[in-house]
This record gives sequence, structure tokens and C-alpha cells, in this order.
Amino acid sequence: MKKISLLVSLICLFTVSSLLAQNQKADILETGIEYLVYTPEDYLSDSDKSWPLLIFLHGAGERGNKLDLVKFHGPPKLAEEGEDFPFIIISPQVPERSWWKPALVQLLVEKIVAEYNVDIKRIYLTGLSMGGFGTWDTAMRFPELFAAIAPICGGGDTTMIANLKNVPVWNFHGAKDDVVPLERSEVMVNALKRAGGKVIFTVYPDANHDSWTETYNNPELYKWFLSHSK
Repeated sequence: MKKISLLVSLICLFTVSSLLAQNQKADILETGIEYLVYTPEDYLSDSDKSWPLLIFLHGAGERGNKLDLVKFHGPPKLAEEGEDFPFIIISPQVPERSWWKPALVQLLVEKIVAEYNVDIKRIYLTGLSMGGFGTWDTAMRFPELFAAIAPICGGGDTTMIANLKNVPVWNFHGAKDDVVPLERSEVMVNALKRAGGKVIFTVYPDANHDSWTETYNNPELYKWFLSHSK
């Protein structure tokens, strides 16, 4: 009897794991860049619905050619753990010693829009550390793509910051960050405010570089994304 119970438990565990794996699969761009695709539980059953799209850009530590590294943090981590998001979530991976290139993100968005039921008025961008820099840079170069962005512990060049004056921004940083100093976010936020932009700035007073765990675990972030549409 115990053997039967154990077998049933193993079958149930395998079934749940298989369902989770089906919700987040690997794909590849023609450029050779691999990415994870998460689709909500109701995606296939509701084929007439257009879904919001969330692009997640990882940090420097997740670069390489092992796509599972991208699941270490943020939305892909939570999706792997079984979180049911109301978004299509795309999580690309750049090779070692590479940096986020805005044109790559644009190409990825175009591919996903062509292949999935995406609500093009609700495309969002977020990233942490190196991905925070990539979020700022990509959004400044292609502001027409995004309904809202959320850079985390990043920074960038303010030359094109005025391009974001009509894109809602929620920026996050740890006050004690000794990898990417808080000032890098402050420069971006202050420049955007001067340009007339809509920006919320959350500083975690006791956080070091990891200001992303608390951010991505907060349901209010995803509600905020969904409150914005082009």
C-alpha cells in the first residue's frame, strides 16, 4: 500500500513539474540569442485574447550559454516556482562578456508580437543591474514600444532621457548598493523629472545590490504595469 501511495505521489509531482515546464519554454532568435517564453495558464484556452507582454533583462551574473541561469532571479524565477502571471514573459540571455543591445531587444519584441497574441498597447520592460542599464537604454532608444518600464539598480546616459517623458517609469535601488551606486539611479530620475517625465523612485534604505528580490516579489509592481496602456 505504501508503494502505491509513493507511486501516486511521484506521478502527481511529475505532472505538476511538467505543467510548469510547459509554461516556460526555450526559444531562439535568428541572431543566436536564446530566450525563455512564459505563457499564462489560460493562454492556450483563450485564443481570442491579447495578452500583455513583459520583457525581463537579466544581470551580468546570468550571462552565458546556459539558459537556466536566467531563472535565478526575477519573473522567470517566480514563473519556474509556479507563479501564475497575467503576462507573456520573455527572458532573453546574452553571451558572456556581452552587454544589452537595444536593437536586440527591439528585434525580440517584434518576433514575439508576430508569433504570440500580444496586446501591443501593453508591452513592458524591466531588468536588474546590467539589465537595469539595458532597460533605460532600450527604452530611451525605442520609447514607442513600451507602455511602462521598471529599471532596477541600473543607470545610464541621460542624453536621450527626454525620449521617456511620456513613458511611465518606476525605478528601484538599494541605498547601500556598493556595486552600482545609488547615484546612478538618482542621475537618471532627476534628469527625467527635469524633462517632464512620469517617474516613481523607490529606494530601499537597508538594501545593498539586491534590490530586485523585494521588487519582483511585490504584487504592486505587476498591478502598476497593468495600469498603463499606450
